[in-house]
Amino acid sequence: MTRRLKILDEEEDDPILSAINLVDVFLVAMVILMIAVQNDPVHQMLSGEVTVIRDAGKPTMEIVVKQGEKITRFQSTGASVDGNGTKAGTAYQLSDGTMVYVPGGETK
Repeated sequence: MTRRLKILDEEEDDPILSAINLVDVFLVAMVILMIAVQNDPVHQMLSGEVTVIRDAGKPTMEIVVKQGEKITRFQSTGASVDGNGTKAGTAYQLSDGTMVYVPGGETK
C-alpha cells in the first residue's frame, strides 16, 4: 500500500498564493523606487554642500553655491576683468579630460 502526501494532490488555484505574489512584486517595486530616489540629484542638493554652474563659459553664466541652508548666487556681468595681480599657479588638462591645478609661482 502506497501512501501519498495530500499536499502533492492539491491544485495550485489557491487565491492566497496570487495575493502573496502580488505583495512580493509590490515590495520589489518599492525597493527599486527607494534606490532611485536616493540617487536623485535633487535629493543630494537637499542634503549637503552643492555647487551648480549654469551656462558655463557664456556671458550669462551663473554659479549657485549651497552650503547647509545658505544659498549664494554669483552672476556674470559678461564683461572682462582687467587689473593687477600675480600668477597663482598653472592648470593642466590631462589626456582623459581631467584638470589638474598646480599652485605656486614658477616651476623649475
